[in-house]
Amino acid sequence: MTMIAPDPVAPDPKVERALTRRRWLGRLRGGQTGRPIWRQPIAVAALVILGGWLLLALFAPLIAPYDPLAQSPEAYAPPSATHWFGTDSLGRDILSRVIHGARLSIPLALAIVSLALLVGGLLGLIAGYLGRFVDEALMRLTDLVFAFPQIILAMAVTAAFGPNTRNAVLALVIVSWPVYARVIRSAVLSMRGDDYLSAARLLGVGPVRALRRDVLPNSIGPAIVLATLELGNAVLLLAALSFLGLGPRPPAAEWGSMVALGSQDLSMWWVSVFPGLAILTVVMAFNVLGDALRDRLDPRYAKGR
Repeated sequence: MTMIAPDPVAPDPKVERALTRRRWLGRLRGGQTGRPIWRQPIAVAALVILGGWLLLALFAPLIAPYDPLAQSPEAYAPPSATHWFGTDSLGRDILSRVIHGARLSIPLALAIVSLALLVGGLLGLIAGYLGRFVDEALMRLTDLVFAFPQIILAMAVTAAFGPNTRNAVLALVIVSWPVYARVIRSAVLSMRGDDYLSAARLLGVGPVRALRRDVLPNSIGPAIVLATLELGNAVLLLAALSFLGLGPRPPAAEWGSMVALGSQDLSMWWVSVFPGLAILTVVMAFNVLGDALRDRLDPRYAKGR
């Protein structure tokens, strides 16, 4: 007697999306890849450091002991009870300037990463989903940007448009978006042949709706991890441009320009050390948090440890 196999049932796209979200949430909580993020002491320390800097940035006018732009006759005063971090060449309180610098450096880094993720993610979605000549053209454009070192290309763009905060952010977005495009494109290519996307096409779902409802939610995880790691890089690049005089213009309190001012006379070590420590703590905290997220969201890294 011949058995007739039943026709396969097309998977429900809604069910597939729900299962994918559940897998990502399970990895964030620990799942089968190890301890959750909030049970890792190093990751918790990074969150505390970042939370502290965010609080300083939000309440800087209330916390800073002095006006960051106020000058005084006490030029190059060493750290003391009056000025905990000392003063610079114009008698400005360095502690107040470091605290107010968080209001500039951290939001600008968030803006740079958000814009680069938006631009790169959109182009990566289009390249991975449409493929063919669109994918080829966009990937050659990313290769062109990758051909230049980030800081060199950012310096060229900022110098061409003029040194100020807006142009520095624009330059860093231009040099940062290709990495997000590559990551999103890779994630989209890995799921192009999945059953739920094929079922969505058979049901008449258009490309825009498929990208928004099916592809984007399932490919955003790696991009979030990369964005967390790139936040530290954005702080460093912005500080580097400011150090070279291509970032926010004086007398704005920006960490990179403060380090540049202190580098003119290294005997006054406190002028550059404390802004440098601010950059160091923020960058390390973002990197540690990004590593922890990567371990949770990508089991390949967790298995290797």
